[in-house]
Amino acid sequence: MKKLLPFIIFFLGIAVVLGAIFVVKSRGVTNSVVEEERGLAEIPAEKRPVVSLTPSSDGHWLKLVVSNLVFDATTLDYELLYEVSDGRPSQGVGDSVKLEGIDNLEKDLLLGTESSGKFRYDKGVKKGTLTLRFRNENGKTVGKLKTDFTLDELEDGVFSVTMNSFGLKNETKTFFSS
Repeated sequence: MKKLLPFIIFFLGIAVVLGAIFVVKSRGVTNSVVEEERGLAEIPAEKRPVVSLTPSSDGHWLKLVVSNLVFDATTLDYELLYEVSDGRPSQGVGDSVKLEGIDNLEKDLLLGTESSGKFRYDKGVKKGTLTLRFRNENGKTVGKLKTDFTLDELEDGVFSVTMNSFGLKNETKTFFSS
């Protein structure tokens, strides 16, 4: 056993060093994203898209509609984060879409998870945030829009989403389920 002790200590040392490198690098990536977005110029009002979140009649889906996509960007990243009532951390859904030839975008966003055709819906979703990031051909963020939203059930089968708009007037809009 005494003969193996130097080897064990050596490999434990390597594991600690590799772990430290991993932690430092992962923090560096997060900091670079924050730094990149910190210096962003505001998107001019006339180039902001019109955005809506419309709930489904059962409240399990939100239809994201982004129209009037005239801002000069190559891709659009959307991220919907929301809180659930059972104490789990924030949940979310997002994706990146190439904007070449696209004036309008529609996506159905699941408030839950899907695996092999089976759905698990998150219960108690009441509020969250929607973030749109516009990126250039190099992947650098050139514009960002973010707003909070609330999801309310007004009566059985009637849901509403209230959120700020991004357009010319900074208004609050409410979208109802059909």
